[in-house]
Amino acid sequence: MTLQIDATRGLRIPAPHPPRRGAFLSFEGGEAAGKSTQIAMLREHLVSERHVAEDLVLTTREPGGTALGAQIRDLLLHGEHVEARAEALLYAADRAHHIATVVRPHLARGGLVLADRYLDSSIAYQGAGRALDPEEIGSLSLWAADGLLPHRTILLDVPTEALDDRRDPAGKDRLEQAGREFHAAVRQEFLDLAAAEPDRFAVIDGTLPREEVHAQVLASVGEVLALFDPTFEPAPPARHRDEA
Repeated sequence: MTLQIDATRGLRIPAPHPPRRGAFLSFEGGEAAGKSTQIAMLREHLVSERHVAEDLVLTTREPGGTALGAQIRDLLLHGEHVEARAEALLYAADRAHHIATVVRPHLARGGLVLADRYLDSSIAYQGAGRALDPEEIGSLSLWAADGLLPHRTILLDVPTEALDDRRDPAGKDRLEQAGREFHAAVRQEFLDLAAAEPDRFAVIDGTLPREEVHAQVLASVGEVLALFDPTFEPAPPARHRDEA
């Protein structure tokens, strides 16, 4: 038997699209950029200040947003060396399962998803960082997610040298140990992605005090959150100290 493959067809990549219901926000940035902190602050603001029902706000992460994802996360971050293509495929496998079983069902009921990393991380880390083709990684990720894109992506931009100061030297995972050149390439790819899609991305200086970052996050996501809650009005940007 001879295996016949039409190499001209490749993967059938769905057209990128935001969800039809609910609201989807993703947070991106380098290691220790403050993503989890800002997601927690945004959730607290929505529940405590805007009185959004807790069960409507889903916080999740990639990898690790499912039981399968938690196993993949452990392999990728704390296991032995993983070849670059295998690493990209494992992230795509996690994403496909996560989107199908967690994210899409929550959006379908009109909920809000706050995601700690999404497909832009794969393009930056496995594309630019691992020197694979970013466009191929992007296509693989879109295929895995069946074309789903966030309404808005918050990029917390922190210089590579500043990230070094934020990491715990004793507890670095496999990605955090990749070296400054790797993380500089990742940061630049994030910035390039943001420049290419200014309507989706909001780039925020992650070195600012976390309350100032939070105020800028609120200002950046107001239009999207209005899709989820028509009564939502973003808080005014925080004043800088020299303006007080």
